[in-house]
Amino acid sequence: MENLRVKPIVLTGILLVTVFACGKKETEDTQSDTQEVYPVKVQKIQKEDIVRTLEYTADLTAFEEVYLAPSSPGRIDRIHVDVGDRVSKGQTLLEMDRSNLIQAKTQLQNARSNFRRLDTLAQLGSISEQQYEQAKTEYEVAKEQVESLQENTTMQSPINGIVTGRYYEPKEIYSGQPNTEEGKAAVVTIMQINPLKAFIHVSSRHFSDVQKGMNTRIKVDKYPDLTLDGEVSRVHPTVNRGTRTFQVEVLVDNPEEKLRPGMFASLTIELEEAEVLVAPAIGVMKEEGTNNRYIFVNDDGEAKKIPVRIGKRFDDKLEIISEKLNEGMELIVAGQGRLLDGADVKITE
Repeated sequence: MENLRVKPIVLTGILLVTVFACGKKETEDTQSDTQEVYPVKVQKIQKEDIVRTLEYTADLTAFEEVYLAPSSPGRIDRIHVDVGDRVSKGQTLLEMDRSNLIQAKTQLQNARSNFRRLDTLAQLGSISEQQYEQAKTEYEVAKEQVESLQENTTMQSPINGIVTGRYYEPKEIYSGQPNTEEGKAAVVTIMQINPLKAFIHVSSRHFSDVQKGMNTRIKVDKYPDLTLDGEVSRVHPTVNRGTRTFQVEVLVDNPEEKLRPGMFASLTIELEEAEVLVAPAIGVMKEEGTNNRYIFVNDDGEAKKIPVRIGKRFDDKLEIISEKLNEGMELIVAGQGRLLDGADVKITE
């Protein structure tokens, strides 16, 4: 009798296990069948022709700056210009005291007369060669001294420009000591401001891209609607070991002289035309806490995450760079904020 009672209990246990297992399988199948599908909008990735550019900021500097001063200390007789005056090349700007020049001219006249007299005697063999050479040397030294004093007594502008500094008054003694912010000695300073120059430091990876003569566009905050032309005038031949950059000089046209040295400018160097993949900026995501960028594309109903690099930006589009991208791929531009790599997606209008 005991054996007959045990069998129904065992059978009931088996039935319960079977029912539980079937219920679990049905639940798993139901969960699989109801996996969330995310609605998204897509836009085809396209190729566009763009002009590759490099963008930098820099301080504008004078094309040329002259610290005008005589070669030796002396009394200033006259100064013909003041700060802000425009000057032309060859224009007389200042005159030093002429006393030393007058004295040097007298010495030159005496040395010339003595040399001519001894030259005649030397041709007749009446003096020694040593006497002749000494007289010749004295004459040449006196001549050079007069030429130097003439150059440093009446001083002319070597450039077309504008007077940016005046540090002495007439009748004062020019000391020859440094007296400017740059640590140089000067009576007046002159700047040539058309054109101007700018110095930028370019990454070494662009060393072969930047060439002399390339076009450059320049803008300054002071004149937001003004864009001036320029060109690369010099590419320095070495790369700085510390910064891995090389220096580039840019000439900036300044025909109306609106720009001035010291202004802060934005410079854009035009490199070459290229065909690149572009995408709407709203479709490019950024990983939190990093500068890493990525996008999602629709891969036959599945969201595929692709890391990308950003190139040129123009209007509401970005150049996107990745070896995994091809023209015609469907970039997810709406609904991508909720996606994970491999999520099921459905395209909506």
